Formats: sequence, structure tokens, C-alpha cells
Amino acid sequence: MAIVKWTPFNAIDDMDRFFDGGWMPMVTPRVMAPALDVYEDQDHVIVETPLVGIDPAKVNIEIEDNVLNISGQSEHKSEVDDQNYYRKEVRYGAFHRAVALPKAVVGEQATASYKDGILTISIPKAEAAKPKKITVKAS
Repeated sequence: MAIVKWTPFNAIDDMDRFFDGGWMPMVTPRVMAPALDVYEDQDHVIVETPLVGIDPAKVNIEIEDNVLNISGQSEHKSEVDDQNYYRKEVRYGAFHRAVALPKAVVGEQATASYKDGILTISIPKAEAAKPKKITVKAS
């Protein structure tokens, strides 16, 4: 690798390439990371993510050490030549998202449902993570 003297103009070009995604293919293949909503109710941690147009049977969900991993593949079914596009913003291919869960959970009892393009994962909280009510006894 050749040593190149740093100049501000090279840095600007490098930043443009970085934000345009020019550096990403050299580092790792492009993998989509779907947005997540993570919230809780009394007994569960609930995760919702939009996976519109993705076959739910091709989605992998794993929970290990209170980390939720969602991965899968979306397929491009159009046969339009890339050169005929005016804009190409819809991404196809592999997706992956990992998130540390905010509470201790029982991953083996998690359930997942898919409705209207939204994947909802409900994971029961571990007993240790549930709030305990302690009553004060007066004497």
C-alpha cells in the first residue's frame, strides 16, 4: 500500500465515498440492518421490526446471552436491467440486526408473529428481572 500525503481535499473525497457507501464493499458486504422498536410491558420485552415483502419462513431469530439476533434474506424478483433505473433505493439481499435486550429474558419461551409486514417478537422476562413488590409490616 502506497503512502499518500494527507490533504484536506483528499479527506473530503474520502468522506464523500464513505457516505455514498463506496468504502463499505471493501470492508464488508452490504447487509441491511432493519429498524427496531424495543419496549416492555409487565412480563415481556417486545421487539417490532418492519420486514415488508420478506417471507417470514426465511427469517432467523436467535436469543443468546440476552442478545437478540434477527437475520434473513430478501429477494429481488424484478427482471429490469439495472441501467434502466432512474432511482434504485430499495435494497435486496441479506439483512441482520443484533440488539442487546434491556432485561434478563427467557429466550426459549419467545414467540414471533408476522402481520402486515411487521415482525413482532415477544420474549418473557426472567423472574429476576420482574419487579418485586415488598409490603411493609407494621408492628
